[in-house]
Amino acid sequence: MLGFSLRSLWNRRFVAGLTVLAISLSVALILGVERLRDGARDSFANSASGIDLIVAPRGNSVQILMATVFGVGGTGTGMTWDSFEWLEDRPEVAWAVPIQMGDNHRGYPVIGTVASYFEHFRHSGGQPLSLAAGTFLSGDGADAAVVGAEVAARFDYAPGAVIVNAHGAGEVSFDLHDDAPFTISGVLAPTGTAVDRMVFVTLEGFDALHAQEYAPAADPLDPAAMLTDDHDDHDGHDAHEDHGEHEGTEAKHSHEPDRINAVYVGLIDRTNVLGLQRAVNERASDALSAVLPAVALAELWGITGTAERAMRLMAWAVALAGMIGMVVMLSATLDTRRREFAILRSVGATPTRIFSLIVAEAAILTAAGLILGLVLLTVATFVTDPILSARFGMRLGLNVFGMREMATLFVIFWAGLLASLFPAVRVYRMTLADGLSVRL
Repeated sequence: MLGFSLRSLWNRRFVAGLTVLAISLSVALILGVERLRDGARDSFANSASGIDLIVAPRGNSVQILMATVFGVGGTGTGMTWDSFEWLEDRPEVAWAVPIQMGDNHRGYPVIGTVASYFEHFRHSGGQPLSLAAGTFLSGDGADAAVVGAEVAARFDYAPGAVIVNAHGAGEVSFDLHDDAPFTISGVLAPTGTAVDRMVFVTLEGFDALHAQEYAPAADPLDPAAMLTDDHDDHDGHDAHEDHGEHEGTEAKHSHEPDRINAVYVGLIDRTNVLGLQRAVNERASDALSAVLPAVALAELWGITGTAERAMRLMAWAVALAGMIGMVVMLSATLDTRRREFAILRSVGATPTRIFSLIVAEAAILTAAGLILGLVLLTVATFVTDPILSARFGMRLGLNVFGMREMATLFVIFWAGLLASLFPAVRVYRMTLADGLSVRL
């Protein structure tokens, strides 16, 4: 019966091929939407793990999360260094890491930070950052840079390579800082998170990019200007950074910029997170927001939930259209195949066996659509994964199909069999009536 069904479908291969294609597209779309959803949530959750609180200038929590963790957008005008020191000295705080943003390297976000970033940052359920080559940022290398795995792979970077950053976020570069190049000191191992698409420099190096934007133009005839040490900017004594020196006390950080964009905070006891959040939000000298990454992610999923449901409904609508197409194809050919069924009856085939023939054809079409859909999904994942990783720091991965995906395939297969019952019952009655009728 299976061989006969295959030969019968081959005789109608064009229409059967279109039916298989419709089913395969629906399968690829349904599984692709779920995989994209899960990949996005896993990637976002992995990128934000290990951070108890994100403090930034007053703003929307989702916007702050996207800007500070994923390098998408910005956080506004910035927060003062005094606020960072106040936060760092709080008794609840175990560590605090300052973040500067606003520059890019060939479309990838540039992050100004301190060496302790690589000590405290965690991803993928608590794993620390590791190096594929070179060393992390150190206090004595203002022009050093550490690049993520995606950046290094795309531009073939290795320790010792010289790079130039530009002012502006994303691919929009307003000013190329070719007068302040950086030397790559290290390349991070792949993490599957947004860190892979970032370039990290020191706070001093980040400020050096903009020193000339804030410094007044020097008069070449002024004797005082001639005596100015050209390297003062790299020692943390820019015109806009003089406040970093604290007479009579030793500074905790080698460089203290006027403003930063955000602070990653880790707590000694996470039960104090709400109290610290309230203290930050109520700080009078600086309008700040303290964001819990998990809560901000929940808000993000709430925003995207409607779009996810719409995409899921659209995918199942395509699957339904594929099943209807199969029913139409099988039903439309019944009258033209009446002679075929009569011949089968004449050689001893019962109406039940002809009923089984129609169901077998539907099973073959559905199974072929499922297999082709899995192939299309694998190819689409292979093609889009590098693009999603480069632009959004999100990886889908060629994962083994899980129980939920297998359950989806099971439901679609049995839906195809159920859809075939209508033409199968019709052909059963047709062949039964033809067998009982008397032909002259």
